[in-house]
Amino acid sequence: MAPPHAQRARTKSDAGDELRLRAAWIYYMEGETQSNVAAILGVNRITVTRLLSEARRRGEVTIQIKGELASLIELQRDLEKRFGLERAIVAPVSDAKADPTAVIAAPPGAHISALMRAGLTIGVGWGRTLHESLPHIEGRNLKDVRVVSLLGGIMEARRFNPAEFAWRFAELFEAEGYLIPAPALVDSADARKVLLDQCGLEHVFKMAQTAEIAVFGTGGISEGSTTYKLDHLNESERKSLTEAGAVGDVLYNFIDGDGVPVNHPINDRVISVDLESLANIPQRVLVSGGSDKTVVIKAAIRAVSPTVLVTDELTARSLLKA
Repeated sequence: MAPPHAQRARTKSDAGDELRLRAAWIYYMEGETQSNVAAILGVNRITVTRLLSEARRRGEVTIQIKGELASLIELQRDLEKRFGLERAIVAPVSDAKADPTAVIAAPPGAHISALMRAGLTIGVGWGRTLHESLPHIEGRNLKDVRVVSLLGGIMEARRFNPAEFAWRFAELFEAEGYLIPAPALVDSADARKVLLDQCGLEHVFKMAQTAEIAVFGTGGISEGSTTYKLDHLNESERKSLTEAGAVGDVLYNFIDGDGVPVNHPINDRVISVDLESLANIPQRVLVSGGSDKTVVIKAAIRAVSPTVLVTDELTARSLLKA
């Protein structure tokens, strides 16, 4: 296995290759002006000129764009246009039967690392993919950074715990971490009201609502979903949610195929940032993929309109076909 510094070097190199090929694709294949390319990629025009020149020098641009990433760039641009995204990041998958979690986990690490800056407030969700992205995030000491968990935790000390992801993320940047000292799912709507009104949770939620960036995933509702396998939902609850029309969840807010919260008692017991508040955070990075996630990802896009989607190649194609 390559040492961490070598992995980071490859990640930076891959990011540079992708930016160069994205610029070349948009300019040569889509016929946009250099000014429009700069606006789409969020760089200045001088950078675009440099990227195009480098692509020509490398022989990646002749009559058509060459390079291993070309097909992925096309997928990304199709996703951006179809779903109104500012950015789509698609990870290549070589085995259609393999779990894509590991390959999806790497790209958000580089993207999040580039977004981090001093004075930032960032809200974070949880899940297997986000947990596995931690080794790919380049930590550094940043001043006045606040990391806020967007939902409650779970009582068991398990690996994929919202609280554990938030504090480990905060440690990477020597940031202040703000956790929600309550379960993600409480016993009743009355218990939820008491916790919000009397235990100071509202303060954390208000802080989350001031975040400039939110990073979150989606949860499926099949028997293979993380939420079900970790016993966060029992079989009776899972079935009743399905019968109510739920296709999955965003931060434990269970939604139907149109991205609307389903009428179900569980949604009244959730200790989580609501979808309206999430949709109002300026930059919303949705990280999710897998054969069982296509429907819930599309529902999540309708619910909160993410600005960035990170997924795998097969899920991207399924989203475009759906």
